[in-house]
Amino acid sequence: MYRALDAEAAADWEAFAASPLAGDRRIVPTELVDGAPEGWTALLRHERLPFISYVYEWPFSMLQRAALLQLDLLIASVENGLMLKDGTPYNVQWRGTEPVFIDVGSFERLRQGEPWAGYRQFCQLNLFPLMLQAFRNVSYHAWLRGSLEGITPVELRNLLRLRDRFHRGVLTHVVLHANLEARYADRSREVRSELQKAGFRKELVIANARTLRKIVGRLQWNGSSAAWSGYGTTNTYGESDTELKASFVRAAAEQLRPALVWDLGCNDGRFADVAAEHARAVIAVDGDHAVIDTLARRLHAAGNTVILPLVGDLADPSPARGWRGAERRAFADRGAPDLTLALALVHHLAITRNVPLTELLDSFVAGGGSLVVEWVEPSDPQAQRLLAPKRAGLHGDYNRAEWERLLFERFDIERTQELNDGLRVLYLAHPRP
Repeated sequence: MYRALDAEAAADWEAFAASPLAGDRRIVPTELVDGAPEGWTALLRHERLPFISYVYEWPFSMLQRAALLQLDLLIASVENGLMLKDGTPYNVQWRGTEPVFIDVGSFERLRQGEPWAGYRQFCQLNLFPLMLQAFRNVSYHAWLRGSLEGITPVELRNLLRLRDRFHRGVLTHVVLHANLEARYADRSREVRSELQKAGFRKELVIANARTLRKIVGRLQWNGSSAAWSGYGTTNTYGESDTELKASFVRAAAEQLRPALVWDLGCNDGRFADVAAEHARAVIAVDGDHAVIDTLARRLHAAGNTVILPLVGDLADPSPARGWRGAERRAFADRGAPDLTLALALVHHLAITRNVPLTELLDSFVAGGGSLVVEWVEPSDPQAQRLLAPKRAGLHGDYNRAEWERLLFERFDIERTQELNDGLRVLYLAHPRP
C-alpha cells in the first residue's frame, strides 16, 4: 500500500518519523521509499493488512477498543509535539481483534493555541454510537451504515431519556455539545481564533482526551441473544458429529492453506478457530451482534490476531458507500476468499430469507475460492422449525436432489461427509476452471 505526500504532508511525516510514535506497533508499519510520482514530494509504503472492515461492522467491544486507541494516540502525539487531526474510526483497522491505526497522514505538527479538530468527529463516530448501544440498547450499525458522518449531538440528545443525562459524560459531551453547536454553528472559524487569542494550551487537549478515555472505558453493553445464546447445547446433532464437522473443516484448511477464509454465519466461532489453525486470516461474520461481541472478547483475551469477527446480515451485506459509492467498498469487493465456510447457513438463507438456491450458489461461485458447505435436510428439526410458519409447498425446491444438481453444476466436489444420520451433509467443493 502506497501513499503520496505533498510538501506540507511530507514535513509532517518527517516530524512523525522523528518521534517515538514511528516505531509504535499500534500504528501500521510505514517507511519512506523512492519513486514519488511527478508533482508529489514523498512516497510512503505501508504494511498491507489482510482485510478492510468498517465501523458499521464492528461489535461494541471492538469499537470501544478503536476509540481508546485513538485517544491514546492523541495523548501521545500531543506529548511529542504532534497533533492527531482526525477522530474517525475509519482510520483504524485490525490484526484479528488488535486495533491498528492506519492513517499516518493524520499526524501533523502541533500548532500552539489550537484545539483538537477531530473532537466532533470522534463524538459522532465513536462516543455517541457506544453511548446509544450502552444506554438505550439500540444498535448503531444501521445508523452508521446510513450516515458516514455518524450520529450528531442533537440526534443523540433526542434519543436519550432524561435519566440518561446523569450518566458520566452525557451532559457535557451530548447535551452541552448540542446546545453549543446550535449556537455557534456559523462561527467555527471565529471560535478557533478566539481560543488562540485566549492562549489555549496543549495541556487542555490532553486533559480532555483523558476525560474522554475514562468515559469510553467505563461504557458497558451486556447484549443478549435470544436466537443463539444456547446454540452450543441445543443444536440437533451430537458431540461426535461436531467433531466430524471440525475434522472436515480442519482437513480442508490444512489441504488448501488459505490466505483468507470467510466463515459466513460463524456463530460462536468454533469452526473459525479450526480454520485459523492453517490460515493467515479468517473473517468470521454473523448477524447476531451479541454473539459476535462475545466472540470478539474471547479472541481478544486470547491474543488472537488471525480471526476478525464482524457483524453482518448476509442477506443484506454492507453496500458501497460514500461519494460515487467509492469511499467505502461493498463487503464482497474487499477481498476474494481462498476458502468459504457456509456451515448451518444455507437453510437459514433459503427458508427464512427466501434466497433462491441458485442465487446462493452463484454468490459462492462469485467468491472465487473453495467451499465447505453444509446441507440441512427439510426433515431436520432446525429446518422444520424454520418451515413451520411457512405456507405448505412454498419451498418445494428445497430438497437434496435439487441442491446437489445445482451444486454439481457449479463446483467440482472433492468429498462429502454425512452427519446426524444423513439429515446433514458436508461438501468440500472447488470452483471449476
